[in-house]
Amino acid sequence: MPVAVVSLAIAAFAIGTTEFVIVGLLPDIAKAFGISVSTAGLLVSFYALAITVGTPLISAVTARLPRRALLLALMVLFTLCNLAAGLSGAFPALLAIRIIMAVAHGVFFGLGTTVAMSLVPTEKSGRAVAIMVSGLTVAMVTGVPGGTWVGELVSRRLPFFVVAAMGALATAGLWRLLPSLPSQRGAGDILSQLSLLKSNALMPLYLMAAVGMAATFAVFTYLSPLLTRITGLNSEGVTLGLMTFGLGSVVGTIGGGRLSDRYGPQFSMNIALAGLAMSMAAVLVSAHQPVLIMANLFVWGAFAFAIPPIMQATVVLIAQRVAPRVVGTAAGLNVAAFNLGIAGGSFLGGRALTSENVLATVYVGVALSVIGLVVVAMYRWSDHPAAVTSRDALKKLRT
Repeated sequence: MPVAVVSLAIAAFAIGTTEFVIVGLLPDIAKAFGISVSTAGLLVSFYALAITVGTPLISAVTARLPRRALLLALMVLFTLCNLAAGLSGAFPALLAIRIIMAVAHGVFFGLGTTVAMSLVPTEKSGRAVAIMVSGLTVAMVTGVPGGTWVGELVSRRLPFFVVAAMGALATAGLWRLLPSLPSQRGAGDILSQLSLLKSNALMPLYLMAAVGMAATFAVFTYLSPLLTRITGLNSEGVTLGLMTFGLGSVVGTIGGGRLSDRYGPQFSMNIALAGLAMSMAAVLVSAHQPVLIMANLFVWGAFAFAIPPIMQATVVLIAQRVAPRVVGTAAGLNVAAFNLGIAGGSFLGGRALTSENVLATVYVGVALSVIGLVVVAMYRWSDHPAAVTSRDALKKLRT
């Protein structure tokens, strides 16, 4: 695998850390600014919303820029935003900085995955995306707990400065390792690019991505109260559970990319969504046993995070055929779909959540997984040569 792809993964690690570390810092931020924790939580929800809304718009506007220069500019902006966040002395300013940071995040991931795929042969495209996305999942395992610990031990400001340093290192690596990457020539104006939202080939794929992430985050968002109230774990046990889920997500990210390369997106998504539904349903039983829930969290994390590399690679491959001039925008829309799913799943899980029965969120997650399987079954995979059907995949399994 080219070292340039690894440099993209390092950048993804920095971005993933700054996205999620804020969750562990919310109590300290609320205290520092004299606001409620729920108000501080806007730093999380507005971040996801900014990715969802801003990514497709900025991806379309910047489509004509040279991709190498754009990736470097986005990482410089990301680094400066983290420095500004660490220095910020007012909550509205910090919120505005997070919104700008989120847009840079979304555009970088959408563009970065297309670049990663362009650096390897087509048959390894899923693995290239998986390696890049693994930076995000590794951040969930190490960067987020580590950043939270540093914030509690020293200062809420320090994690932002550490991430800024990581961003600077990632920028230097990209500058040194990325080859010259031309712009998407003939990308058209912003309206023609956003017409992708009417594409019969791509919109169902965005729906699969959104529903797949919504299924997981309907439950995962409320995992902490589930582990404390149902399993009876303390704060250290909850941290262990989150890390176990994160380890599973790393395995799933790499495995999802390989599965997609070998057997195609239709078969891979069927496996991922079916496994996701079963592993979440198993929580209804395993949640009452600490050892079982830890094993369950690992398996659940693996199936859940097999979905992003499968769907991101699939969107790029099909966009190269149906919308070759705006592949970067198509990939950016998929990143937006993921975050829309995260926000939507969290909302639906919250509506089902009751203080007496945290496990009610599991039913929402399983139902969304089943809906995802229906969307996969209804999609006309045979219309797209870039996508391998389940029948083709089964033939490969037998050989």
